[in-house]
Amino acid sequence: MAGQTTGRIESLAMLADPVRRRLYDAVVDSAEGLSREQAAEAAVVPAHSARFHLDRLVEAGLLDVAERRLSGRTGPGAGRPAKIYRRAPGTMEVSLPPRRYDLVASVFAAAVERSLRGEELTAALAREARAAGEDDARSTAAEGGDEERTTTVLASRGFAPYLSDEGIRLRNCPFDALAKDHTELVCGVNRDYVAGVVDGLGCRGLAAVLDPGEDRCCVRITRA
Repeated sequence: MAGQTTGRIESLAMLADPVRRRLYDAVVDSAEGLSREQAAEAAVVPAHSARFHLDRLVEAGLLDVAERRLSGRTGPGAGRPAKIYRRAPGTMEVSLPPRRYDLVASVFAAAVERSLRGEELTAALAREARAAGEDDARSTAAEGGDEERTTTVLASRGFAPYLSDEGIRLRNCPFDALAKDHTELVCGVNRDYVAGVVDGLGCRGLAAVLDPGEDRCCVRITRA
Protein backbone atom coordinates (compact mmCIF):
# COMPACT_ATOMS: atom_id res chain seq x y z
CA MET A 1 0.00 0.00 0.00
CA ALA A 2 2.83 2.41 0.88
CA GLY A 3 4.47 1.73 -2.46
CA GLN A 4 1.23 2.40 -4.32
CA THR A 5 0.74 5.68 -2.43
CA THR A 6 4.29 6.77 -3.18
CA GLY A 7 3.78 5.98 -6.86
CA ARG A 8 0.60 8.05 -6.99
CA ILE A 9 2.31 11.00 -5.32
CA GLU A 10 5.21 10.84 -7.76
CA SER A 11 2.78 10.72 -10.70
CA LEU A 12 0.80 13.68 -9.45
CA ALA A 13 3.97 15.62 -8.68
CA MET A 14 4.68 15.60 -12.41
CA LEU A 15 1.70 17.90 -12.89
CA ALA A 16 3.39 20.57 -10.78
CA ASP A 17 5.31 21.37 -13.97
CA PRO A 18 3.14 23.99 -15.72
CA VAL A 19 3.98 22.69 -19.21
CA ARG A 20 2.96 19.13 -18.33
CA ARG A 21 -0.18 20.37 -16.63
CA ARG A 22 -1.22 22.34 -19.73
CA LEU A 23 -0.59 19.32 -21.94
CA TYR A 24 -2.49 17.02 -19.59
CA ASP A 25 -5.45 19.42 -19.44
CA ALA A 26 -5.49 19.77 -23.23
CA VAL A 27 -5.60 15.99 -23.71
CA VAL A 28 -8.27 15.48 -21.03
CA ASP A 29 -10.46 18.19 -22.58
CA SER A 30 -10.39 16.42 -25.96
CA ALA A 31 -13.18 13.98 -26.80
CA GLU A 32 -11.12 11.83 -29.19
CA GLY A 33 -7.62 12.33 -27.83
CA LEU A 34 -4.86 14.44 -29.37
CA SER A 35 -1.75 13.85 -31.42
CA ARG A 36 1.52 15.35 -30.24
CA GLU A 37 1.14 18.28 -32.62
CA GLN A 38 -2.48 18.90 -31.62
CA ALA A 39 -1.63 18.80 -27.92
CA ALA A 40 1.32 21.12 -28.46
CA GLU A 41 -0.86 23.62 -30.31
CA ALA A 42 -3.64 23.47 -27.71
CA ALA A 43 -1.22 23.91 -24.80
CA VAL A 44 0.98 26.47 -26.63
CA VAL A 45 4.07 24.28 -26.25
CA PRO A 46 6.80 23.62 -28.86
CA ALA A 47 6.14 20.28 -30.58
CA HIS A 48 9.61 18.88 -29.79
CA SER A 49 9.08 19.66 -26.10
CA ALA A 50 5.52 18.30 -26.10
CA ARG A 51 6.68 14.83 -27.14
CA PHE A 52 9.02 14.52 -24.17
CA HIS A 53 6.44 15.70 -21.64
CA LEU A 54 3.57 13.64 -23.10
CA ASP A 55 5.64 10.47 -22.98
CA ARG A 56 6.54 11.18 -19.36
CA LEU A 57 2.84 11.52 -18.55
CA VAL A 58 2.24 8.15 -20.20
CA GLU A 59 5.05 6.58 -18.14
CA ALA A 60 3.46 8.01 -14.99
CA GLY A 61 0.12 6.40 -15.82
CA LEU A 62 -1.69 9.72 -16.26
CA LEU A 63 -2.20 9.34 -20.02
CA ASP A 64 -2.72 6.42 -22.38
CA VAL A 65 -1.38 6.30 -25.92
CA ALA A 66 -2.64 4.54 -29.03
CA GLU A 67 -1.94 4.81 -32.75
CA ARG A 68 -4.41 6.16 -35.30
CA ARG A 69 -4.19 7.58 -38.82
CA LEU A 70 -5.40 11.15 -38.60
CA SER A 71 -6.24 11.19 -42.33
CA GLY A 72 -8.83 8.44 -41.86
CA ARG A 73 -7.37 6.56 -44.85
CA THR A 74 -6.03 3.01 -44.74
CA GLY A 75 -3.82 0.88 -46.93
CA PRO A 76 -0.74 1.81 -48.95
CA GLY A 77 -0.10 5.51 -49.20
CA ALA A 78 -2.18 6.33 -46.12
CA GLY A 79 0.92 7.34 -44.18
CA ARG A 80 2.15 6.26 -40.80
CA PRO A 81 -0.32 6.29 -37.91
CA ALA A 82 0.17 9.03 -35.32
CA LYS A 83 0.39 8.57 -31.59
CA ILE A 84 -2.88 9.67 -29.97
CA TYR A 85 -2.80 10.60 -26.31
CA ARG A 86 -5.88 10.17 -24.09
CA ARG A 87 -6.61 10.35 -20.37
CA ALA A 88 -5.77 7.08 -18.62
CA PRO A 89 -8.75 5.28 -17.02
CA GLY A 90 -9.35 5.40 -13.30
CA THR A 91 -9.24 8.13 -10.67
CA MET A 92 -6.33 9.13 -8.45
CA GLU A 93 -6.92 10.23 -4.91
CA VAL A 94 -6.45 13.98 -5.45
CA SER A 95 -8.87 13.60 -8.23
CA LEU A 96 -7.78 13.35 -11.79
CA PRO A 97 -10.26 13.78 -13.34
CA PRO A 98 -11.60 16.37 -10.90
CA ARG A 99 -14.24 15.56 -8.31
CA ARG A 100 -16.27 18.30 -6.62
CA TYR A 101 -17.95 16.74 -3.62
CA ASP A 102 -17.89 20.16 -1.93
CA LEU A 103 -20.45 21.37 -4.47
CA VAL A 104 -22.87 18.47 -4.05
CA ALA A 105 -22.41 18.56 -0.26
CA SER A 106 -23.41 22.23 -0.12
CA VAL A 107 -26.47 21.50 -2.27
CA PHE A 108 -27.50 18.60 -0.03
CA ALA A 109 -26.95 20.61 3.16
CA ALA A 110 -29.05 23.54 1.95
CA ALA A 111 -31.79 21.16 0.78
CA VAL A 112 -31.89 19.41 4.15
CA GLU A 113 -32.28 22.78 5.87
CA ARG A 114 -35.23 23.53 3.59
CA SER A 115 -36.77 20.13 4.34
CA LEU A 116 -36.50 20.78 8.08
CA ARG A 117 -38.58 23.89 7.49
CA GLY A 118 -41.26 21.77 5.84
CA GLU A 119 -40.31 21.72 2.15
CA GLU A 120 -40.39 18.35 0.37
CA LEU A 121 -36.79 17.08 0.09
CA THR A 122 -36.79 16.21 -3.61
CA ALA A 123 -38.13 19.64 -4.51
CA ALA A 124 -35.61 21.28 -2.19
CA LEU A 125 -32.72 19.42 -3.85
CA ALA A 126 -33.89 20.51 -7.31
CA ARG A 127 -34.23 24.12 -6.17
CA GLU A 128 -30.81 24.25 -4.49
CA ALA A 129 -29.00 22.49 -7.37
CA ARG A 130 -30.50 24.88 -9.90
CA ALA A 131 -29.64 27.88 -7.71
CA ALA A 132 -26.02 26.66 -7.42
CA GLY A 133 -25.79 26.42 -11.21
CA GLU A 134 -27.23 29.89 -11.67
CA ASP A 135 -24.77 31.32 -9.13
CA ASP A 136 -21.80 29.70 -10.88
CA ALA A 137 -23.02 30.99 -14.26
CA ARG A 138 -23.17 34.55 -12.94
CA SER A 139 -19.81 34.41 -11.15
CA THR A 140 -17.73 32.79 -13.93
CA ALA A 141 -16.25 35.03 -16.61
CA ALA A 142 -17.36 33.43 -19.87
CA GLU A 143 -17.34 34.85 -23.38
CA GLY A 144 -18.61 33.75 -26.78
CA GLY A 145 -21.85 32.14 -27.86
CA ASP A 146 -24.22 30.12 -25.70
CA GLU A 147 -22.37 26.83 -26.11
CA GLU A 148 -18.94 28.37 -25.55
CA ARG A 149 -20.06 30.14 -22.37
CA THR A 150 -21.79 27.03 -21.07
CA THR A 151 -18.72 24.85 -21.62
CA THR A 152 -16.55 27.45 -19.85
CA VAL A 153 -18.69 27.36 -16.71
CA LEU A 154 -19.02 23.56 -16.66
CA ALA A 155 -15.30 23.09 -17.29
CA SER A 156 -14.58 25.21 -14.20
CA ARG A 157 -16.58 22.67 -12.15
CA GLY A 158 -14.79 19.64 -13.59
CA PHE A 159 -17.46 18.32 -15.99
CA ALA A 160 -14.99 18.19 -18.93
CA PRO A 161 -17.57 19.37 -21.50
CA TYR A 162 -17.10 19.03 -25.25
CA LEU A 163 -19.20 19.85 -28.29
CA SER A 164 -20.74 17.00 -30.27
CA ASP A 165 -23.36 16.56 -32.97
CA GLU A 166 -25.87 15.94 -30.17
CA GLY A 167 -25.12 19.16 -28.29
CA ILE A 168 -22.75 19.38 -25.32
CA ARG A 169 -21.51 16.15 -23.78
CA LEU A 170 -19.94 15.96 -20.32
CA ARG A 171 -17.09 13.49 -20.15
CA ASN A 172 -16.61 13.62 -16.38
CA CYS A 173 -19.01 13.38 -13.42
CA PRO A 174 -17.59 15.51 -10.57
CA PHE A 175 -19.68 13.46 -8.12
CA ASP A 176 -18.71 10.05 -9.51
CA ALA A 177 -18.32 7.96 -6.33
CA LEU A 178 -21.53 9.31 -4.84
CA ALA A 179 -23.41 8.75 -8.10
CA LYS A 180 -22.45 5.07 -8.15
CA ASP A 181 -24.22 4.48 -4.83
CA HIS A 182 -27.11 6.93 -5.26
CA THR A 183 -27.50 7.15 -9.02
CA GLU A 184 -31.02 8.49 -9.38
CA LEU A 185 -30.60 11.09 -6.65
CA VAL A 186 -27.22 12.42 -7.81
CA CYS A 187 -28.12 12.37 -11.50
CA GLY A 188 -31.15 14.50 -10.70
CA VAL A 189 -28.94 16.99 -8.88
CA ASN A 190 -26.54 16.97 -11.85
CA ARG A 191 -29.34 17.74 -14.30
CA ASP A 192 -30.77 20.53 -12.16
CA TYR A 193 -27.33 22.06 -11.60
CA VAL A 194 -26.54 22.05 -15.33
CA ALA A 195 -30.01 23.45 -16.07
CA GLY A 196 -29.24 26.23 -13.60
CA VAL A 197 -26.01 27.04 -15.45
CA VAL A 198 -27.90 27.22 -18.75
CA ASP A 199 -30.61 29.43 -17.22
CA GLY A 200 -28.09 31.62 -15.41
CA LEU A 201 -26.33 32.31 -18.69
CA GLY A 202 -29.65 33.06 -20.41
CA CYS A 203 -29.12 30.33 -23.00
CA ARG A 204 -32.68 29.85 -24.24
CA GLY A 205 -31.59 27.58 -27.09
CA LEU A 206 -30.10 24.92 -24.77
CA ALA A 207 -31.67 22.40 -22.39
CA ALA A 208 -30.22 19.90 -19.88
CA VAL A 209 -31.55 16.33 -20.19
CA LEU A 210 -30.68 13.00 -18.61
CA ASP A 211 -28.76 10.77 -21.02
CA PRO A 212 -26.63 8.32 -19.00
CA GLY A 213 -23.92 6.21 -20.59
CA GLU A 214 -20.57 4.58 -19.89
CA ASP A 215 -17.57 6.82 -19.27
CA ARG A 216 -19.51 10.08 -19.20
CA CYS A 217 -21.77 12.20 -17.03
CA CYS A 218 -25.47 11.31 -17.01
CA VAL A 219 -26.45 14.75 -18.34
CA ARG A 220 -26.35 16.04 -21.91
CA ILE A 221 -27.14 19.55 -23.10
CA THR A 222 -29.33 19.55 -26.18
CA ARG A 223 -29.93 22.26 -28.72
CA ALA A 224 -33.57 23.27 -28.53
